[in-house]
Amino acid sequence: MAVSFVNIPAGSDFPLENLPYGVFSTATNPRKRLGIAIGESVLDLSVVAAFYPPEVQDALNSETLNKLMGLGYTAWNVVRSRTRELLLKNSALEQNAPLAKRALIPQKECQMHLPADIGDYTDFYSSIHHATNVGIMFRGKENALMPNWRHIPVGYHGRASSVVVSGTPIRRPLGQTLPVDGQPPVFGPCKLLDFELEMAFFIGGQGNKLGERIPVEEAWKNVFGFTLMNDWSARDIQKWEYVPLGPFTAKNLGTTIAPWVIPVAALEPFLVDNYPQEPEVFPYLKHSKPFNFDINLEVFLKPENASASKICKSNFKHLYWTPMQQIAHHTVTGCNIRPGDLMASGTISGETDDSFGSMLELSWRGSKTINLNDGSVRKFIQDGDEVIIRGHCERNGLRIGFGECAGKVLPAIPYQ
Repeated sequence: MAVSFVNIPAGSDFPLENLPYGVFSTATNPRKRLGIAIGESVLDLSVVAAFYPPEVQDALNSETLNKLMGLGYTAWNVVRSRTRELLLKNSALEQNAPLAKRALIPQKECQMHLPADIGDYTDFYSSIHHATNVGIMFRGKENALMPNWRHIPVGYHGRASSVVVSGTPIRRPLGQTLPVDGQPPVFGPCKLLDFELEMAFFIGGQGNKLGERIPVEEAWKNVFGFTLMNDWSARDIQKWEYVPLGPFTAKNLGTTIAPWVIPVAALEPFLVDNYPQEPEVFPYLKHSKPFNFDINLEVFLKPENASASKICKSNFKHLYWTPMQQIAHHTVTGCNIRPGDLMASGTISGETDDSFGSMLELSWRGSKTINLNDGSVRKFIQDGDEVIIRGHCERNGLRIGFGECAGKVLPAIPYQ
């Protein structure tokens, strides 16, 4: 078994087999630069760029991952392979102690930033359990899934400007709501603030030109890597505004992502069969390649001045539609996608009550309470609450982690 010269504590999210990408700065060097997490350290790629082939060096000296994303999967494999070599015992980097000291920075000294300049953000609705739960709440069991749901990967175009990195506070939004059907709407702070347990992937490769499409069997080449996501949702605002054009201000208040992007290559040991689909999908959505992953997901809620309580556990493998199908459907009209675009899964819920990926489901539209460790209860998120999402894969002694996706809710700013 290969061993790194960097100390990697037992149970670390970031072993040698992971090597996720991020963008960071430090107090002593405020310039943003690319880094790879290893154990409790970050490898500064700008310091070691000369060890890599010339064709990738410019990308490794960038302030975002967009250039590297755009180089394509062959270049990604080259960077990953060379990074692994540099981190092994007796490598050229270990033998150059002064350089290694400059290149390896403790994570606790790093300020993390968004991994990429996100040009566009699309949020899908790909969990059949979540879609069914929401449908039952609002339409009943007989009409839980809309007629189109099993035929197309349903989604909407989100707001890229309000995607933020983990640790960024989220402000409770103001908006219009309709507390009583048949009465006039009211304006004020959202009362039904929710999280959504999601995962997202960044687009890489050349993308496609406007008017062209990406074939489903080739779509995997455009997936740079995966990250954790919390798509904050104002449920009461959403209920009033979504007809007839769907989510708007109820979703643009903030979307939190983890700082680390896990390469597809790190997840390949955890591939599982794609979710069974019935009825058979159209040919442009069919692919034989497995592109589903056994990723354990957990959500914790931490009230202010209290310990965190686990309120949900789910798994990426519950998703009905694969990222390859999402890309194929997104581009079938000729819509062009570009490196750095972000595509999200939608809420990831499982079959059991404790695997529901939102407060809307956990409290079943406010009819149940969620008990926390400090003795308090919740139906939706209160001011001062912090929502923390974690994820990892584990099999045959190998553990790959995703870091943490966290955000604390601040009170609404009063309207003047």
